[in-house]
Amino acid sequence: MATTNRRTLGIQVATTAAAVAAVSPIHVALAGGGGGGTYGATGNIVETAVGNGMFMTLVAAVKAAGLVEALSGPGPLTVFAPTDEAFAKLGKATIDSVLADKALLTKILTYHVVSGKVMAADVIKLTSAKTLQGGDVKVSVVGGAVKINDATVVVADVLATNGVIHVIDTVLMPS
Repeated sequence: MATTNRRTLGIQVATTAAAVAAVSPIHVALAGGGGGGTYGATGNIVETAVGNGMFMTLVAAVKAAGLVEALSGPGPLTVFAPTDEAFAKLGKATIDSVLADKALLTKILTYHVVSGKVMAADVIKLTSAKTLQGGDVKVSVVGGAVKINDATVVVADVLATNGVIHVIDTVLMPS
């Protein structure tokens, strides 16, 4: 990623060698990722999420917030995508409440999106990233796992024609 892109995104680069070495190649291989292109990508971010089958709550939330067009556009975008299991941790009452409040839902969903295509090799070099919501997410490596705030990246580099998805195990909540 070019230096100008990092400045534009408000991303700070970590300088430790441990952070660079910490992402498991298994995570990247599971996603069919690697490379910086769209090789293997068959759809945009929304189509990829729908086709995967483990993001049905996220897709429903994106539709309820009216963000389908934005996440289907040319991008590039990076999405830290919580699984259905991650949403289930919130409980049905919380999910229903958030889905009913479009402004809050939009704030939460855009907190999961970073402008630009930030692949795993780039993510592990970061200490933070500015989200489309306007807040920053903290990026760290803990025990060999990449963390976005308190969420763990469980699969990296799921390619889409307009960016990349990194699968996370917890819904990110902006402050």
